[in-house]
Amino acid sequence: MSDPNSNDFVPPPPPSSDSETSDGAAMSTGQTLTGIFFEPGRVFESLRARPRFLAAAIISTIALLAFTTLYYQRVGFERLVTEEINSSPQAEQMTPEQKEQAIRIQTGPVVKAIRYCAPILVVALIIAAGAALYLLGSMLMGRQLRYKQALAVWTYSSMPPIVVSMVLNIVLLFIKSTEDYDIARALRRGLVQANLGLLIDSKAAPVMGTLLSSIDLFAFYGLFLAALGLKKVGKMSSGAAWGIVLTIWIIGVIMRCAFAGITGGAM
Repeated sequence: MSDPNSNDFVPPPPPSSDSETSDGAAMSTGQTLTGIFFEPGRVFESLRARPRFLAAAIISTIALLAFTTLYYQRVGFERLVTEEINSSPQAEQMTPEQKEQAIRIQTGPVVKAIRYCAPILVVALIIAAGAALYLLGSMLMGRQLRYKQALAVWTYSSMPPIVVSMVLNIVLLFIKSTEDYDIARALRRGLVQANLGLLIDSKAAPVMGTLLSSIDLFAFYGLFLAALGLKKVGKMSSGAAWGIVLTIWIIGVIMRCAFAGITGGAM
């Protein structure tokens, strides 16, 4: 046995820390972007040690921009604006001159540019607010979650449903005739009908239509990924993770239904 006091004594290595153990599951950004579709649990374990969100946020934004831009080109921007104004609840109180003025303003270069670029701002705001809600939820559950980790969970759980749905929407955009769908509503809800909104006329019953449209396959895909992400990144139980995710989703549905009731149009 070696003498601890001799010069040849080498102390044993320190026990591995949690961070070193987590680093063993490290993945590159490219691996996380592809792996989130096939092995999301492993991706979120990697994001716990190295949280990042920018690449996933950019991909989601590009997907939304691609569909929005192609939709405007396919349908026609002026035609879309005209349809939106004519189908709005306020249309009955507007004179033909007021409608023409509204169309002229909406199709002007400034408003047009804003609408083309709107997905960038919308995605940024939703990501920032969503991550803050995850952070608040984790705090209420007594769990430790940094804001950057919350950003990683939100962006990576949102990206797959957005990418898949936007790709399908773009495909349908060139397969279906623009006469086969409500062009104003399709811009908001997409062409892919993967929800129960098909069961009701949303124009006749906007609140119920909004509620049924919320029961959506892509939304539940995102909820599953979000709950898994909170469980892995925040080291919380499945019940706590699902509690946070479902609470936020239910509040969002209630707000959308309330807004549909106020405006008279399905969301």
